[in-house]
Amino acid sequence: MKINILSRSASLYSTKRLIEEARKAGHIVKAMNVLHCDIKLEKQKPTVYYHGERIVTPDAIIPRIGASITFYGTAIVRQFEMMNCLTTVSSTALVRSRDKLQSLQLLSRSGVDMPMTVFTNFGEHTDDICKQVGGPPVVIKVLEGTQGIGVNLAETIEAADAIIDANNELRTRVIIQEFIKEAGGADLRAFVVGDKVVGAMKRQAQKGEFRSNLHRGGTSKSITLSKQE
Repeated sequence: MKINILSRSASLYSTKRLIEEARKAGHIVKAMNVLHCDIKLEKQKPTVYYHGERIVTPDAIIPRIGASITFYGTAIVRQFEMMNCLTTVSSTALVRSRDKLQSLQLLSRSGVDMPMTVFTNFGEHTDDICKQVGGPPVVIKVLEGTQGIGVNLAETIEAADAIIDANNELRTRVIIQEFIKEAGGADLRAFVVGDKVVGAMKRQAQKGEFRSNLHRGGTSKSITLSKQE
């Protein structure tokens, strides 16, 4: 297969590993900086140009779209989809994954357990909001954020009020969630391809930190999930 990896840089560790494994499996693979791609739209002739040259449609693409370029990257992925190119991550999935509220709504509809969550339109009734999720303490998250950025733990109503007010001033929407103390700063991540779990890991926050993100100093190890998990 001819595979294009849409990545900001071929030197990124994850991109290099994808290239290595693809070539080991006998595929023809190259990395493309998604920001250097242009879209051309005309009737029934969707095309993508790279550095000004029209590219031959590959058999598949592997999107590695960072949060800061979601809008542009998603448009490029959508164009490849219009060209009947297989993608490991659909444009719709990319958009959903970057919106915490929409992700939670989809998980809720599918019957997946989650912390109690409240979303409000720049709400000022902090007492009621916190009570609805069993707090304080409560976790307050901006809707679009990665690597633990924009995630705060409010131990008191006053702290929650200050965080919510600050975000309201910036017109930044947030969700307020139940704090799961017994998790001890740990979480599980399962990697799913189609309808099959192909791998899983446990992340553990460093001492004194409730966020398990590796970018916040957390650690990770591979695990085998239980049948229930």
